[in-house]
Amino acid sequence: MAKKSKGNRIQIILECTEHKASGMPGTSRYVTQKNRKNTPDRLELKKYNPILKKVTVHKEIK
Repeated sequence: MAKKSKGNRIQIILECTEHKASGMPGTSRYVTQKNRKNTPDRLELKKYNPILKKVTVHKEIK
């Protein structure tokens, strides 16, 4: 029986950097997937923050 590989696609969490820096309560987080081989570094995307009601930069957290 062959051993199952770990796979290249992993689940990650994106957290708003602007909201975190402002010190307001709550947080804006998104859950998405990325390919480990194609993007080995941390992901950074612009996503909508419903608390601030605008599009902000969300960075991958671990």
